[in-house]
Formats: sequence, C-alpha cells, structure tokens
Amino acid sequence: MAWPGLQHDGTWDIPARLNMAAQCLAQPADALAIIDMQDGVRHDVTYGALAQMVDGLARALAARVSRGDRVGVLLSQSPWCAAAHLAIWKIGAISVPLFKLFKHNALASRIQDAGCLIVLTDDEGGMLLGDLAEPWIADQVGQDGAPINVADTGPDDPAVLIYTSGTTGTPKGALHGHRILTGHLPGVSMSHDRLGQAGDCLWTPADWAWIGGLFDVAMPALALGVPVVAARMAKFDVDWCAAILRDGGVRNVFFPPTALRMLKAADARLPGLRSIASGGEPLGAEMLLWGQQAFGLHINEFYGQTECNMTVSSSSAAFPARPGCIGKPVPGHEVAVIDDAGETTAEEGDIAVRRGSASMMLRYWNRPDATAEKFRGDWMLTGDRGIWEGDYLRFVGREDDVITSSGYRIGPAEIEDCLLTHPAVATCGVVGKPDALRTEVVKAYVVRKSGVDVTARELQDWVKNRLAQYSYPREVAFLDALPMTVTGKVIRGELKRLAAMETAE
Repeated sequence: MAWPGLQHDGTWDIPARLNMAAQCLAQPADALAIIDMQDGVRHDVTYGALAQMVDGLARALAARVSRGDRVGVLLSQSPWCAAAHLAIWKIGAISVPLFKLFKHNALASRIQDAGCLIVLTDDEGGMLLGDLAEPWIADQVGQDGAPINVADTGPDDPAVLIYTSGTTGTPKGALHGHRILTGHLPGVSMSHDRLGQAGDCLWTPADWAWIGGLFDVAMPALALGVPVVAARMAKFDVDWCAAILRDGGVRNVFFPPTALRMLKAADARLPGLRSIASGGEPLGAEMLLWGQQAFGLHINEFYGQTECNMTVSSSSAAFPARPGCIGKPVPGHEVAVIDDAGETTAEEGDIAVRRGSASMMLRYWNRPDATAEKFRGDWMLTGDRGIWEGDYLRFVGREDDVITSSGYRIGPAEIEDCLLTHPAVATCGVVGKPDALRTEVVKAYVVRKSGVDVTARELQDWVKNRLAQYSYPREVAFLDALPMTVTGKVIRGELKRLAAMETAE
C-alpha cells in the first residue's frame, strides 16, 4: 500500500495543476472537518460549512488582492484560521502565517518583509496590528454569493510564506509552493502509524501559525479526511489538555517536546490515544520510556524544518524504535549525511535532503544569498549534524551547537537528555564555553524543579556515570528559566553568548 502523497513506485504523486484549497476541500460536504473547542464547548464544522467560509473570504479578497500578493493570517487555531489560508490559496495569493504572541517588532519585521497589505485576523489581532497593515476581521466578511473558482495553479506556484522561528539568527521567510502539503502527507501518516484509520481525530497544542501546527496537523488532516480539533491554548495547561483530548474525541496528537516535559512533570496519564508524534528537538530515551508508561504508546519522533519538513520519522507500527535515533527517512525524501565536499559519508556529517522533496521550499523570500548558502550541490543543508546507525538517523546537534573540547566533538543533545533523567532537573540547555586550554568546555544551564535542590557536583557525577568521561559538563549554572523561542525551543545561541560573556569577565 502506497503512502499518501506517493505513487506505488514511491515517487511523488503531484499533478501538473495543483491548488491546496481544492486539495483540502475534496471531502464530502457533510463530512466532519473541524471540531472547534476554542471556548471549551464543542462546535462541529463540516467540509461544506468550511467551503462556504472559504468562498466568502475568497470573494472579498479577490476584489483587492492579485495573484502572488501576500496576505497575512493573524489567527490562532480556529475554523477561521483554516478558512483564511484556504481562501488565500484558492485565489492564487500567498498566505503568511503570523503568531498572536508576537510583539510589535516581530509582527512588523515579518509583515514588512513579506509586503502584506491586508491581514486576516480577529478583534484581538486587530489591536495587535495597529497600523502595520489593514486588518480584516475574518468572521465579519460577508458569506453570501456564488462559489468562487479555484485559481489555476501548479505545484511550484508560490502559496505560503512561513518565517523561521529564529533559533539561529534573524527569521527568514521560506517560500513554499502548492506541493508543500503533498510533501507532508507521507511523514504525517507515518508518524501517526498510518493516519486515517477509522475513528482517527488529530490535535496539537502547537499554534497553526507555525509549520508544525499548519502542515503537520491542520492541513494534512483536512486533505486526508481526518477531523482536526481547533483549540487555542495560549499557555499549555495539563488539565485543559486532558479535557480537549476527552471532549474532542482525539485519538492522534502531536505534542512538541516542551508539552511532553510538562505532562511528565505533572505525572499525567492520558488514555484513549492511538498515536503520539513529537518533533522539534530530540526527546531522549528517558522521555520515550516515560511515554510508554504514561500513554501505553511509543512516541514517534519526526524530523524536519521550516525549509523542508517531515523528512525523517519513527513509526512504531512499521519498525522498532532505536533509542537516540530520530527514525528513518520518510518515503519520497532522499536524506543523507554528507561531508564538506558534498559526498555522502558513514561518519558524522551534515544532515541534508536532496532536491526534489515535495516539502522543500522554493527559496528564501528576498534572500538569494541565503538561498544559495542553504545548498551544497543537489543537497539542501539542514544545519544539523548527524550520523547513520544502519538505516536509522542519529541527531548529533545543530552545526553551530556542536562542542569541540580537547579534540572531541560533543553533541549537546545527548548531555541534555542525560541531565533530564535526573529527578531534580526541570529543563536544561548545554553549550560550549570558550576555553584557552580545551578550545571549549561543556557548560550546562539548568532549571531545577520547584522545591527540589541539587548541586552542580551531583549533576556532573550523574552525567559522568552515564556518558563518556570527556562529555560531562565541567561547569553547571542554575537559572530560573531558559531563553526560549515562541515555539518552545531552547535558544542555545543566547546561552552561548552568556557563556562567552562569562569567559570575558
């Protein structure tokens, strides 16, 4: 049986003419599309009702927006968020997801860089926008009128401009074509052990302003005919999460690592799930073991980035997990570890994806030099380091994060995973601190659990007894909180700057 998005021979199933709006609205009109639980009360939205919302927005936009124009979407998880993107795609324009938790400068930089004149939003978003762009309150746009025709677009016609989360510098806009959704389907299905089985229903606490929420969950669910739950969670809450899963009938969930750590800290038990996927950063063996105990399931890790997503995944239904590895290449994507010359290698090297992956960006928006730097020959560089263990891929760390100490190359992820197994550690970040003798020393920044004490020496011994002697943190500092992106990833660059400042003092 072929994976969705692929033909039986494993090649991409991408027609010459493709529009994601039509792709997402191809189910029967009376089929359940979205379960809206924003206010804690369940409201079901059918594909027919969603199509009417889409057409209302599309008619209004078509009078003001030309093909290829950028339109912002400043909406959290909701039927209107889905409808806004679909309407923009339906008329051949380019949607720009924007996050409600952005402050003025973050919104301004993205809106101005993209050249958005209109932003589809709600009353709250209108207040956030100020005079940055013309706000259109999505649910106040008229819904009367005949259905609007789908624009004649191809798979490489621009459709969505998604800005990176900024873990490694200034956020860049990754421009994707209408093939991006097809490119996600095999990996989404794989990470949920063949998503689309009877009774499946998908949800994530991740906001739909990010590629993880929009294309790992919302749009693939619509395209596959799997009901998707829309429930805004401005701040993750374990009890509310449990209520959403129960009342929404959720069987499949994408939990970012941060959410999983909060569930683990609360000793949560969430029955009734069929699959759990996680991506964004490695979980580690301890977290995976806890997942089996808490959910009775193996958490399927997946790997990708805004520029080319869902390229590697685990799938407990297809093959056994290997601790420390993020899985195997998703069918359709050619993933390799390459050396500085662009040749594949069995040693540690740069994780790369060959051109031709359907989820690969067209280019960076207005950044031709950055686009060129992203590629080495036919390979798109992810910026991450990895090594093969058979046909499993082990993630070593971001290229900028790998620590060089006394001639050893040390990946911070393994040390962080080890520290997180200590009962006193809530979260942590590990970086290299400049050192005249060793080039760098391993430094750990640790947030302790509330009411629990632990010394630096205890944590050093904890790592020494579990990992290589050379990789234990020679320095440990305790913080009240770690610097995080809005998507919940540790900003190691901030920790590295802090470590460098300590060295200079």
